Amino acid sequence: RPMTKQNKQEIVQGLLLDLDGVFYIGDKLIDGAVDAVHMLRHREIPHCFITNTTTSSRSELVSKLQRLGLPVQAESILSAPQAARQYMMSRNITSVHLLVRDNVREDFSEFITDSSEAEAVVLGDLGDQWNYEILNTAFAHLMAGAELIALHRNRFWQSRHGLSLDIGAFVTGLEYAADTRAVVVGKPSMAFFQQAADKLGIPCSGLAIVGDDIESDVEGGQKAGLRGILVRTGKYRKEFSEKCGIRPDSELESIADIMDLPLLP
Repeated sequence: RPMTKQNKQEIVQGLLLDLDGVFYIGDKLIDGAVDAVHMLRHREIPHCFITNTTTSSRSELVSKLQRLGLPVQAESILSAPQAARQYMMSRNITSVHLLVRDNVREDFSEFITDSSEAEAVVLGDLGDQWNYEILNTAFAHLMAGAELIALHRNRFWQSRHGLSLDIGAFVTGLEYAADTRAVVVGKPSMAFFQQAADKLGIPCSGLAIVGDDIESDVEGGQKAGLRGILVRTGKYRKEFSEKCGIRPDSELESIADIMDLPLLP
């Protein structure tokens, strides 16, 4: 489009890009994902990949992306475990009780873990390992004064078998039982979006978030001052999007259509 004073104000300076459900589902790439990354780099559009994924460490995530053919480097990724680390370091927390998979523990190597006097309970994804004993131990730490830190509180996620329960149910249960409120460090936390914006050196008002979760991605981003772009892949469900009352700034069939956005320079 010809540049005018009006549409110049619509242009975003950079993008925050969700990964799971936008670029891949499980171990399967979404059509056009690799080309989208190449085009963003070719057009020199600043971008950062953001993810609530808590089943992989950042090094494992980078390995997976590169195995899938996505040219993404570690320094261009902001994950929920990274945000948790930064939050705890800013609060001078040194001892934590981790509810994360063994492979994700490497992202918290600088903290004392499994202490009987944990200052914080970090709740991530344990997959099939969840049981009463694990939840009750976390509850005991919270009742003793530990802070509840949730890597996110998503309701569900898109697995290769369909929609699956996510950790939001466990976060809510522990909040209720311990009469506390979790600090959510991943999406839709405003601090998470601000951390990503700082990483790019662009204010939130100059960014757009591209994601498949209309609540955590689109609404969360909009509340932080970003434009919210919804892709109709991953966990996207038309009926849920229509009844939730959240209105994206733009919608795309998939990440393959990212370059058709009039928002981009």
